[in-house]
Amino acid sequence: MRTRFVVALVGSTALLAGCGGPGGETAPSVPPLVSVSTTPTETPSPTPTETPSTPPTSKVADTLCVRMNQALVQSTLGVPVVRIQPKPVLPELGFPTYDQCQLGLSTNSSGPVLRVGTSVFYATAVDLAAVRKAYDATKGEPAKPLTVGQGGFATSRFVVFLADGKLRKISGPPATPAKYAVLAQDAAQQTGGLPEPAPYITRPECERGTSAATKVMGIEASVRRDSETDAGDIVCAWLTKTRVLYSSARRVSDAQAVTTPISKLPTSFPIPLGDEGYVDTATGRAIIRVGTDKLIDLVPLPAGTTDKDNMIAFALAMSGLYTR
Repeated sequence: MRTRFVVALVGSTALLAGCGGPGGETAPSVPPLVSVSTTPTETPSPTPTETPSTPPTSKVADTLCVRMNQALVQSTLGVPVVRIQPKPVLPELGFPTYDQCQLGLSTNSSGPVLRVGTSVFYATAVDLAAVRKAYDATKGEPAKPLTVGQGGFATSRFVVFLADGKLRKISGPPATPAKYAVLAQDAAQQTGGLPEPAPYITRPECERGTSAATKVMGIEASVRRDSETDAGDIVCAWLTKTRVLYSSARRVSDAQAVTTPISKLPTSFPIPLGDEGYVDTATGRAIIRVGTDKLIDLVPLPAGTTDKDNMIAFALAMSGLYTR
């Protein structure tokens, strides 16, 4: 049984250690992602059991979003409403990968949201330190240490902390590190007994790439996180604690304006897919343009750890999912 360490809330600033110095940081970006250079030792995962990718809609899943004090969220962030959004939210793919739920903070469906993430893999203080080191390397807003759970760090846009063997991340609109610390304190009190997510959340459309993905990663995925964007494009993701590979699509106003500078890179290798495609031999990342407004991203992490030919084979296997 894991022991949960949570400090009592004695004013919002009591949750932040060393508040005298500058604080805050911008949240690690959602896809496309920046890889973490320090990768922790991989922890064995339970035997995967395949489950449907879309959870039942008749019942809202038991998540931190359901358990958090909505009145506290509303008063802390000064927002008009706080609403649980039952629609599945894309995972944040990277190191770590977070499963996410979401709270709406506006009466407008396209308004600001609060995202609450739980790491897919079990984590330790070593993993927390690696995440902090990776963020500090971005030279973003300086982060302040956090005395919630087993420690963490906070900024004006997000907080990351360790509790019950998982990294937890809360991110949303601009506030203060102290306010995000308040939200972290509430979330840390709610983590006990949360249901464990299924290791494999898959979509049949993604199976076309599994064999090629194994070659790119050099190991079979121990976790899968397939999903779908709001635009209806499939996201396929193969994960271990030290390797991530995903494919996704995004809509842009001028796709060629994005691919033109990529095509001119000295490390760019053309691939005959879509209207044009390239693999960056330095990072391993591939991009394919489809028409004037659609881009396909195929991203291995950490960058620069895959063979070019294996990545081309993966792109060939996956391109038909997005170009048909």
